[in-house]
Amino acid sequence: MQRPLAGLTRKNVGRELLAGVTLVAIAIPLNIGYAQIAGLPPTAGLYALVVPTIVYALVVSSRQLVASPDAAAAALVASSIGGLAAAGSADYATMALAQAIICGVMFILMSVFKLGFLANFLSKPILIGFVGGLALDILVSQIAKMLGIRIDSGGEFVEKTIGLVTGLGTLNVWSLLISVGSIAILLIGRRLLAVVPWALVVMIVATILVVVTDADGAGVAVLGEVPAGPPQLTWPMLSWTQWLALVPSALALTMVTVAEGLLVIRSYAEKRHYPTSPNRDLLAFGVGNIAAGASGSFAMGSSTSRTAAMDQAGSRTQLPSFVLAGGTLLLLLFGTALLAEIPSPAIGAIVGVAVLPLLGIREFRELWRLDRFEFWIGVVCFLATLFIGAIPGILVAFVLALVNMAKRAANPAIDVLAADGEPSGSLLADAPAGSVTAPGVVVVRMAAPLFFANGDVFGTAVKSAVTSARDSQDVHHVVIDLEAVTDADVTGAEAFAALRDWLDTSQVSLGFSRLRADARPRLERLGIIRDGDAVYPTNRAAVAALTEK
Repeated sequence: MQRPLAGLTRKNVGRELLAGVTLVAIAIPLNIGYAQIAGLPPTAGLYALVVPTIVYALVVSSRQLVASPDAAAAALVASSIGGLAAAGSADYATMALAQAIICGVMFILMSVFKLGFLANFLSKPILIGFVGGLALDILVSQIAKMLGIRIDSGGEFVEKTIGLVTGLGTLNVWSLLISVGSIAILLIGRRLLAVVPWALVVMIVATILVVVTDADGAGVAVLGEVPAGPPQLTWPMLSWTQWLALVPSALALTMVTVAEGLLVIRSYAEKRHYPTSPNRDLLAFGVGNIAAGASGSFAMGSSTSRTAAMDQAGSRTQLPSFVLAGGTLLLLLFGTALLAEIPSPAIGAIVGVAVLPLLGIREFRELWRLDRFEFWIGVVCFLATLFIGAIPGILVAFVLALVNMAKRAANPAIDVLAADGEPSGSLLADAPAGSVTAPGVVVVRMAAPLFFANGDVFGTAVKSAVTSARDSQDVHHVVIDLEAVTDADVTGAEAFAALRDWLDTSQVSLGFSRLRADARPRLERLGIIRDGDAVYPTNRAAVAALTEK
């Protein structure tokens, strides 16, 4: 088992500690903002940086991934629990704890049963659309906060947008000025000197400005009193019906985190050349989320932005996460009074700038260039998440994933092979009329398993090849190249039986080549290969044997 601080040496410990200080400066303002997005008190965001962070860092195999609640998770928490309890109520906070614990159990089960592959159903276009929809929903709330307009942050996207537009008459000029200044510092500062924690600079400068000018007296909302003290171990007390009501949203949170988290872990491991264990990483997410639910926080996942920041800072271990936990604990014990005067417009600006890249504008443009169908999948998922809701959005995402997979599986590459084994024409594109492998012989290859989605397509393609070839010469033999047919199902076998009957009626013999040994028992059981069928080791052997007859 890999030690918790793998990669830490005497040479890099100083750099790792400095990266940890940077992580503290980045994570604290963001987590306060994410807690507000989730409809929870600031302490819920800060508590996530203590016990859950330590537990996660002790278990995870990744040396770099930073785990924390993020914008998408916070929005999912708000949209899912908002329909079950009033934001700010005791029941709401308790449900957030329970939701995190359910997520943790799901992660652990996925780790035990090695189910991480399920996250592959969330393809890149689906993730872009889903996260983009959540990001735009968050952005509306943060814009309202930046303008000093009060809206129901727990409402639906349309309600919040209407509230923002109709509330423009109540805009607070001081809030607007703080927001504009904060955004300018964040954007310009990042370009001039990226290593500086500009979010912390914004919080400090904005807070000093509020205290000096008494801007809160002019209507600028501030964070308010934050209770001091470390996180307390607790357990959410809910009825079974309430626990069950949280399962769908916990499943959505889990799947999104698995899809994004494992991808980020793998990409950095490949980039920095160290081993990882996906099942151990799932276990780390599991125990981290249970720790979050048991210590007053909410569901946590992977933080792509913070992981990237640590990589840029030269961090190659989990030491910054331990520094983050220690720094946050010190703040909770001795420095919460410093947080009371932080202006909400500044927090809105920090979160808004952090969320902006999640809209996926650049990614959508790239999808449009590469594949229009996948672009529209992303758009539909984006709109479903935005206008129907996060949980229906994830369901739509899975349906779209299945549609996309079925569409591609139903149109496999089916080729007539030339005598040298190379395709002489695609039967699903514009195959040259009369394509044959050798005089009187047609060798056909399908580059996919034979199942319900493509069985009829394959049969039609073979019939087309024979019919087309007979326009110029006699065809007496068809050979099916089975190298890529790794599996088959009952529906595919029935479609193949119909093709066999058609070939018999047309007085065309049927043979097979390059049959995989591991696939043969199943193909025989389904009747695709029958006693007496000719099976050739290679296509050349098949052509040689048939042209000699």
